[in-house]
Formats: sequence, structure tokens, C-alpha cells
Amino acid sequence: MSTNFILTEITGLILEEETELSLADLCRACSAQTDWIVELVNEGVLVPADEAFASPPEQWRFTGVHMQRAKVALRLQNDLGVNLAGAALALDLLDELETLRERLHRLEGR
Repeated sequence: MSTNFILTEITGLILEEETELSLADLCRACSAQTDWIVELVNEGVLVPADEAFASPPEQWRFTGVHMQRAKVALRLQNDLGVNLAGAALALDLLDELETLRERLHRLEGR
């Protein structure tokens, strides 16, 4: 009995809080238009790193966490038809849920 294995090399980039993305980088990563990302910032879904909101959008910097939030907002809009305000609310609720789960985990660990 012969077994054939196919080896596939998987490459990727891990993006997290330390990763810095420009507005253009974020747009590419999310396959989104600049105007949509600006709307996310205006709605409070994303807050540019270092509180750079007062600077021009071209100078905004984002993290991998921002990219994940933007992708979730995009899925909520595309898959469920949720408007931007609804996506912002859903993301806030998901953040709160995660905070409560972490808190519960810490309390159960005592």
C-alpha cells in the first residue's frame, strides 16, 4: 500500500497590537475603500493608534487588532446586512462579552 504525501508550505504574517498599518495597508488587508475605513473611525469602531484621530487620515496608524475589527464589521455588513451603527454596536457587545468571559475565567481559577 503506497501513501503519497503532498507537502504544502504555508506562509503568513501574524498581526497583533505591535503591528503598524497605514490607512492604505488596512484598506488592502480588508479589501475595503478608504471612505469606508474613515466611516469606521468616525463611528468609533476604529480609533487610530496613538489617538492620532486629529491628524489627516493618511497619517493614521492601525494595528492588527484594528484590522480584525474592520474585517468583522465588513462581514456583519456584507453577510447580515447590518448598517455601520449596528456593526459598531455588535462589536462593542462582542468586546464586552470577551471581557466578561475573561473575568469569569479568572474568578473560576481561584
